[in-house]
Amino acid sequence: MENRELLQQHLQEINAWENDQKGLWFWEKLGRIPFKILDKMTPAFIQNKIALLVDELGSYIQSGGKYLISEQAMLQRIRKHSSTEHLLTISDVGQIPLEDMIALSEQLQSERVKFATVQGASTGFGGIFTLAIDIPVILGTALKTLQEIAMIHGYDPNDKMERIFIVKCLQFTSADIVGKEAILQELSTMNSSNKTSENMISQLQGWQEVFYTYRDQLGWKKLFQMIPIAGMVFGAYANKGMIQDVAETGIMLYRKRRIVEKLNELDR
Repeated sequence: MENRELLQQHLQEINAWENDQKGLWFWEKLGRIPFKILDKMTPAFIQNKIALLVDELGSYIQSGGKYLISEQAMLQRIRKHSSTEHLLTISDVGQIPLEDMIALSEQLQSERVKFATVQGASTGFGGIFTLAIDIPVILGTALKTLQEIAMIHGYDPNDKMERIFIVKCLQFTSADIVGKEAILQELSTMNSSNKTSENMISQLQGWQEVFYTYRDQLGWKKLFQMIPIAGMVFGAYANKGMIQDVAETGIMLYRKRRIVEKLNELDR
């Protein structure tokens, strides 16, 4: 298994990544401005469909709903690609070498980014009128990706606390500087906190924040989808970027958790 020096090296890389995220706020804020104009052009029936999605996603925190992925299918994939063959439960996955987790995560990220790119291109023809279809699919892809990343690192999305962690990963991806720092602070104390029930209402509200932030963040890119043919290019670019960022955030934050736990085990 890994020695302390190797784990510390990976942890330093993650800390450097976290610091780099603080420089993204300007572009995130810029991306939300045009959508305020675009939003006024969106037909009411599309807005109503999008609003229903917020309630649907809120149920993910409570039960996982239709977004909860298959545990056995993911375990089979991990067994196939890991040097450790005997993995009976998700908690067993937490004991596989970190290098296996990194390789599996990178492979998964590549696959999900390719899917998102195709999805964005396919909905690029319809522009604003496919927004009600495109956003649910891409958010569903983000959820699936983060759950798979959680399992790769030995964490079970069947656990309500893990679903909250996944929401926080989504929030981190689209937050500004202050928001990112606050989320990192929340995540650092999350495992030792017993306030899950107390914070459930605020976590559900977090779904709405995530949803509308992503909608705004995609706004200026979706604006170009109204251009025939070119909409395919911009749609592919927008969705590719979103899943790329979501996967990277999930990988880094879950890897950090696992590294910290491995370091704590070495101290025992």
